[in-house]
Amino acid sequence: MTHFPITALRSVDLDTPDLQTSEQFYTSVWGLDLVTRHDGVSYLRASGSDHHVVALRQGARPALRSMTFRLHSNTEFETIAAASVKHGATLLSAAAANPGPDGGTIMSIRAPGGGVLRFIHGDLQHAEAPVSANRPTRLAHVNINSTGVDDLAAFYEQALGFRLTDRSKIMAFVRCNSDHHAIVIAEASANGLNHVAFLMPDLEAVMRGSGRMIDAGFPIAWGVGRHGPGDNVFAYFIDPVGTVIEYTAEVLQVDDSYVVRGPSEWVWPPGRTDHWGIAPPKADHVKAAQIALPYADGSAA
Repeated sequence: MTHFPITALRSVDLDTPDLQTSEQFYTSVWGLDLVTRHDGVSYLRASGSDHHVVALRQGARPALRSMTFRLHSNTEFETIAAASVKHGATLLSAAAANPGPDGGTIMSIRAPGGGVLRFIHGDLQHAEAPVSANRPTRLAHVNINSTGVDDLAAFYEQALGFRLTDRSKIMAFVRCNSDHHAIVIAEASANGLNHVAFLMPDLEAVMRGSGRMIDAGFPIAWGVGRHGPGDNVFAYFIDPVGTVIEYTAEVLQVDDSYVVRGPSEWVWPPGRTDHWGIAPPKADHVKAAQIALPYADGSAA
């Protein structure tokens, strides 16, 4: 079985132009809980053991500040730092004690094409809360936009130890555990955030969550449907400041025997955008939202 130096996608740091509104939305509507506020940052958890899955901070505009991955062990820091620099990344901060409330040891890099990636080990974790149809359990994946999909996918493989799971016409899916994907890299005209996906306990929870969002005045932006690569159920929404977010469930579990499929094998019949054939074509305003969020540090090359 493949050894993954990175064992999970843990959290995302998001900038918002209205911290109070964003915090209220994610805690009262989306289904996260406030862990703490520290140095102007709101840390929000799901029902799983991760200390937090979203960190919100005030910014001039909505943006992706960073993604944080959990390492298998402390010995991986040096290996990943060296491999990342070798393959075109910039080391921003070497492994050191994390000053944040989640603790542990942390290191950060800037990936080729932009975007800050953080790696953590020994961070604080919670006892898992009871599974609820009203709450996400953890992050499922982050979809990032890239002007060089295959080059960035190669970086995740060669520098970070991910494996390519599937390659559609415009997307590369890479994994760091048995989930079909933790990161999706989408072809786009600019680098940045496409969307953040939150794992729900099951299909019923995706549907209940979608109904709760509609009741709160947030219509389904795309879905409900079932994706091709990953076979996961999806429902997309746009949060109050313009960030695209997804409820998902039933992500395909894979191992080393999984056979990677390419663009010629991921083709839908005309007019269909998912396995079920009930999700309507994605609206233009949703497509626009999925390419609107840059990296917060301004890095794009």
